[in-house]
Amino acid sequence: MKTYDFFLFLLLLTPLLLAQGDSSKKVDGMAEPVTGQQNQMERFEFLLGDWNLEYRVPKSSLGEADTGTGTGTFKRALDDKYVILEYTCSLTRTGRGQAQGIFAWDDKSKVYRYWWFESSGSFSEATCNFVDDETLFLTWHDTLLTQTFTKVGPDKVILRMEQPVAGGKSELLMEVVFIRKQTP
Repeated sequence: MKTYDFFLFLLLLTPLLLAQGDSSKKVDGMAEPVTGQQNQMERFEFLLGDWNLEYRVPKSSLGEADTGTGTGTFKRALDDKYVILEYTCSLTRTGRGQAQGIFAWDDKSKVYRYWWFESSGSFSEATCNFVDDETLFLTWHDTLLTQTFTKVGPDKVILRMEQPVAGGKSELLMEVVFIRKQTP
């Protein structure tokens, strides 16, 4: 099996593995599942709040380079059962956009789900899990795209969107730097 094929196989198999078996067991490379009465959505704590966004889109196989800015908010909703992301952005080449995302814990499958809706009418769904306490990994359904939200400081998070390429490597499609807005 070629390295690229093996990488794709693992990428596609990960959500299935996470949805199987005893949720109290650790899956190699993934953080321990939260057990007991603890609210599953507490893991999103590092993302909650208001953010300034800096977009960096390199030239890639999917499009031309672009840059821009925006604002975003992560907040809890409906008795802390959901975390909602709302954001707006303005990119130099592609213009203005806005979207809303909803994160939820799927107790049956023992994974997080994410639904994303864009003002253009586009929408998608992802399966998510925490690889550690400060990194949320998303696998988008119907594509090979992945995203990670990684806390890199007390008030800074990096979002990276990538896709697999030959040789078991990945191509960066977008990076968004989240800088927490300071309250006066």
